[in-house]
Amino acid sequence: MRLSINRMMPSGLCVLALLASAPAVAADPAPFELMGPSLRVTVTRGKQSLPIAQVPSLSEGDLISVEADLPDDQGARFILVSAFLRGATNPPPKDWVRFAETWKKKEKDRRLALTIPTGARQMVLFLVPDTGGAEGALADAVRGKPGEFVRATQDLNQASLDRSRLDAFMGAIKAQENTHPEYLRSVAPTLARSLSMKLNEDCLSKVIEMQASCLLENRDSLVLADVHSSSMAETLTGAPTDLALQLSATREAGYGFYSPYIGVVRDIAKIFGAFSSPEFDYLPTLSVRKGDGMGLLLNAAPSFQKPKSVMVVAMPAIEADSPPRLRSGATGPVCAARPGALLPVEGAPLVYSTTYARDMTLTLRSASGETIDLPVEARADRGGYVLPGGVLPPAFQGTAHGHLHGQWGFDRFEGPDFAVQLPDGKGWALDGEPPALVVGRDNDLVLAGGAPACVEAVTLRQGDGLARPIPWKAQGEGRLALTLPLADRKPGALNVEVRYQGGAQPSVIGLRSYAQASRLDGMLLHAGDKAAMLSGQRLDQVERVEVGGLTLLPDGLSREGAVDHLRLTGQEDSAAPEAGSDLTARVRLRDGRTMNLGFTVAAARPQIGLIAKSITPGKAPATGAALGLGSDSLLPDDGQMVFSVQAGKGTKLTATDAIEIASADDGSAIRLTVANGLRLEGPQVMVATLDAKAMAPATFGPLRFRLRRGDEASDWQPLVTLARLPRIDAVACADGSGASGQEACMIRGRDLFLIDAVGATPALDHAAQVAHGYTGSVLSVPAPQDGKLYLRLRDAPDIVVTLPAA
Repeated sequence: MRLSINRMMPSGLCVLALLASAPAVAADPAPFELMGPSLRVTVTRGKQSLPIAQVPSLSEGDLISVEADLPDDQGARFILVSAFLRGATNPPPKDWVRFAETWKKKEKDRRLALTIPTGARQMVLFLVPDTGGAEGALADAVRGKPGEFVRATQDLNQASLDRSRLDAFMGAIKAQENTHPEYLRSVAPTLARSLSMKLNEDCLSKVIEMQASCLLENRDSLVLADVHSSSMAETLTGAPTDLALQLSATREAGYGFYSPYIGVVRDIAKIFGAFSSPEFDYLPTLSVRKGDGMGLLLNAAPSFQKPKSVMVVAMPAIEADSPPRLRSGATGPVCAARPGALLPVEGAPLVYSTTYARDMTLTLRSASGETIDLPVEARADRGGYVLPGGVLPPAFQGTAHGHLHGQWGFDRFEGPDFAVQLPDGKGWALDGEPPALVVGRDNDLVLAGGAPACVEAVTLRQGDGLARPIPWKAQGEGRLALTLPLADRKPGALNVEVRYQGGAQPSVIGLRSYAQASRLDGMLLHAGDKAAMLSGQRLDQVERVEVGGLTLLPDGLSREGAVDHLRLTGQEDSAAPEAGSDLTARVRLRDGRTMNLGFTVAAARPQIGLIAKSITPGKAPATGAALGLGSDSLLPDDGQMVFSVQAGKGTKLTATDAIEIASADDGSAIRLTVANGLRLEGPQVMVATLDAKAMAPATFGPLRFRLRRGDEASDWQPLVTLARLPRIDAVACADGSGASGQEACMIRGRDLFLIDAVGATPALDHAAQVAHGYTGSVLSVPAPQDGKLYLRLRDAPDIVVTLPAA
């Protein structure tokens, strides 16, 4: 029977397929689940002897003891054969093949006592049923085609190591299923990372009872490549047969660089197909190594009839030990306050599935120079080495630096370094001066103390309220960076509590929070002014500003993007000093804090004054009655106004100046320029024409004007009142109305809601009031006394206009 096993690599890397001369087996290979016989093997190097399970590789000069571990009632006799190989292209000498008859009573006859000869690179063992001529046939096979046995030895070694990882994974999953299956969701990913296994994430979403069986399905595809030893696999893709045989004799392409056990289906038995005989058929085995025992796993029952099965057992490669490079998986110091603290490591699945790494120890060195050795245990389900319990001496409180080391086979094994921390009893305090914590936002805070890795929780409490957990992050070996969430807090006292793992006394840090302080960006004060503009943020907290002998109080806050602008108005008759003066403003906040702001007095702003104005009403309606305005203070919404202005002291008018006109609330301003209604008489006088129809429809009431020059502007000054006029179609009075004052007249028209009141006298005595939102077209009004009615408009409540009623 031919034996097939899997390996985990793309089919292009299947080097052994290049060597095969027999046709491929169509069916999937049978798994290695049949228990075969066992061997007992020890290796001695110098004065030290190790069981085979602790030996990752052999060396020239090693003493090896091999004995078959067969039951007392063993019926079939086996010959134990050993052979040393020195590469695919260099047949070994005859004396490198040795034999022992396992049924002999004398130990020296049934045991192989071997010394690895100089130049040997591989070693293979055979268990063959006792048959006349077996020794010669095996010796001829090994010496005739050593390359096949070189490759088989390498592949079977790696296959056994992969099987050890699979067994470790399956054993841990089953153990978890039997104890705490509810933890599989968190344990399985760690196991998979530790042992480099393929994890089916979908299994963890199933019900608890089905997770373990799902995780262990299709186990022949579970094992992934051991990255530690797969660097040269790609170089073998497409290699010709002779090159593959040559590479197989080198350390770089030898055992340990790709797995022949899991993955693409292949048949190691093809290796032996070219020299199988009617007498013997070769049966490769996987070995399970525990202590000095090598249990053999078969995927087919051995035959004791012709052709009899020769079980092929691979031994570790004869080469210098190449321990894996353990990497620390810790992102910072490790806390040892509780038993079972974890030293996370990466990069070496075999430290969990074999006993190659032994006597692993963490040597700790304290800040004072004292050292202590702590034995550690490899735990695949936790992803690293676990520290033992027990109390460390006081010298190791705070931060101690540790080095992980042990033995890898016969050699010293160096691991990564770790920082290990224990609470030192000093607690935590503010790092530096107390910060100004501001409510309404998150605040950063740094604490100084010992063993930040051992901090279990940080909470924030205000007054008698509940403690809220807050996020933190360790900084180095003695700092904690906190984020205090004060967005929904009020100013006042706060307590931050830091609790350690293991029940150490917590630290309580008292703090105080404030309303956000104003940020002062700048202050603009023009020479001669008693008003200023302060810019920054949170200027709503400003109570007053003192500069020189001038006290300025808030007079309106506005915001432009993220910047506040606070208008300040002086309370005294004095004004700002001359332009260019360097002053310091003392800003007092409402909570009593004060801030200083330096600034320079700006040049005086340009100033103008109104000289004269004239108003031209709009075209009178063809029908109906026209209102008599009787004042140059009222501009109808269909009229036009011409006005003139004069430059103030120190101001000269230019063609680039503009006049801005806006309602009292600064809304919908229009700008007059020399291209749009503005004419320059000279450097002191300017004449402007304002068409009321150019104003925005929503603009009415008192209008203001000012001079605009670049970013500077003069003070606003009153200009005129813009009024929307109703349309009066007719005024009709009853016969006999007049001095009696009876309400015997009717006004007909449109937009009558623009009228506030209608009376018979200029004083509007006993006037008829028009309801707000009036939608009618007829008003009942008093009878006129002098042939005219008097109207008060809503847009100009201080001006009375007349309506002919004769």
